[in-house]
Amino acid sequence: MAAKKVTRASKKFAEKIIPPPYLASDIPTGLTKPPPGLGPLLAQRSVNIVQFWKDFTAKTKDIKPDTPIPTRVHANPDRTFRVVINSPPVTHFLKLAAGMKKGARYPKQEIAGKITVKHVYEIAEIKSKDACNENVPLLVICRRIINSAHSCGMQVVHHLDVNEYAEFLAERRQIVGEQDKEFEDIRAAKMLRL
Repeated sequence: MAAKKVTRASKKFAEKIIPPPYLASDIPTGLTKPPPGLGPLLAQRSVNIVQFWKDFTAKTKDIKPDTPIPTRVHANPDRTFRVVINSPPVTHFLKLAAGMKKGARYPKQEIAGKITVKHVYEIAEIKSKDACNENVPLLVICRRIINSAHSCGMQVVHHLDVNEYAEFLAERRQIVGEQDKEFEDIRAAKMLRL
C-alpha cells in the first residue's frame, strides 16, 4: 500500500517534458487526412489538427499530389500557429528531371541519371523563392544543386539526346534490378546467421 502512495506521489512531482514550440517536417500533399505521426506531434504543441490540415491543404492545393513539402509550424502559447511552407526538396526535383525513382546506391562509382544545365537553372529559380535562399545569388544556388545531383549519382550535361537517354534508363533499370536482387540475397544471408 505504501509503495502505491510513493509512486503516485512521484508521478505528481515528475517533470513534464515540454516540446519546443516549432515543428519541422516534410508532409506529402494531396492526402485527405494527416499522415500518421503528425497528429501527436501537433497535439503536443497544442495545435488544432483539423485547422492545421485545412490551412495546409488550402495552401498546397495547386501542387501535384504526393509531393513532399518542407513545412515549419510555429506554435504560440495562445494556441494559434503559423505555417511556413517551402518548395519541395532539391532531390525531388532532380529525380523528376532525370526520370528516376531513386538515386544511385553507390554515387561515386555509378551514374544513375543525367540532367541538363537548363534543368539546374529551372530548379534554382524555384528554390530561390524560398526564405532561406532570399539573398543568395542564383549562381550559388545552381552550384548547390549540381553538388546535390552529384551526391545522388547524377551527371550534369549541356545537351541530352532523348533516344540515347531512353536507352540509358532501360539499362539502368536492369542494373537496379540486379542490385536489388544482390541486396535481398545479402539480407537473407544475414537473417540465416541469426
